[in-house]
Amino acid sequence: MSSDATVRVEDRVLKLTNLEKVLYPGFGFTKGEVIDYYTRIAPVLLPHLKDRPVTLKRFPNGVDGKWFFEKNAPEHRPEWVRTMRLESPGSSKGNETVNYVMVDELATLVWLANLAALELHVPQWTVGPRGGKRDPDLLVFDLDPGVPATVVECCRVAERVRMVLDDDGVDSWAKTSGNKGMQVYAYAPAKDTSEYAKAVAQRLAQEHPALIVSTMAKAQRTGKVFIDWSQNNPAKTTVAPYSLRARERPAVSAPVTWDEVEDCEVVEDLVFTADEVLERVGSAGDLFGS
Repeated sequence: MSSDATVRVEDRVLKLTNLEKVLYPGFGFTKGEVIDYYTRIAPVLLPHLKDRPVTLKRFPNGVDGKWFFEKNAPEHRPEWVRTMRLESPGSSKGNETVNYVMVDELATLVWLANLAALELHVPQWTVGPRGGKRDPDLLVFDLDPGVPATVVECCRVAERVRMVLDDDGVDSWAKTSGNKGMQVYAYAPAKDTSEYAKAVAQRLAQEHPALIVSTMAKAQRTGKVFIDWSQNNPAKTTVAPYSLRARERPAVSAPVTWDEVEDCEVVEDLVFTADEVLERVGSAGDLFGS
């Protein structure tokens, strides 16, 4: 593969650069391979990005180099990249805005991959065609293990979250974070998803104090799993399903079945690289939301 290339993506023309640049040094995974992954995963990824303003986490010099979050769409972008100007998260006066990228076509996804936007983060709400913020449509519990706890303990907590949601008549599904934890999702069962999630987290922390905490204090997390209910704050984002993560290996935030959650006994049971996720989607389709 040459270092640069001009390609046609559907009806768009893009110039791709530095395709041989290694972004995951430990695995020799190049920018060209990042672009290839996002191109091939697009059919199942794009529906989960639709109408959600995307926050980018860019690693221009690879996962070992300096990185930065980017909410405002890069100024030097193709004219066809759709953006949406919204009130800045946390703005108290409503006069601060962010011009977000809206990823609603393959070409935009490829363009972002070429910018080394390895991670894509989205809120639990969508926007309408004229920029109106809708109520949250998703509920998320972000399960964060405190050393020496791992994703294995997260699975045990996820099962308990699922039981509570089942009792409330709410279907749920899970994905790995692509890092050390995982997330449990459901369609929003209440208008105030943050309060609902907080109540569930606090209840489970009271019922299983040796395993679960529901407060942010890191000193309390050792060997336990923190149920981060605050991810439902409209100002916060969570890594999107099928997004790469900027870890040593090109791991993915991968949707998993409840059987896989129940069967998880070691960390490697729930670690999936880009190639493995493409194989999973090829055989099982999109597991997120099902």
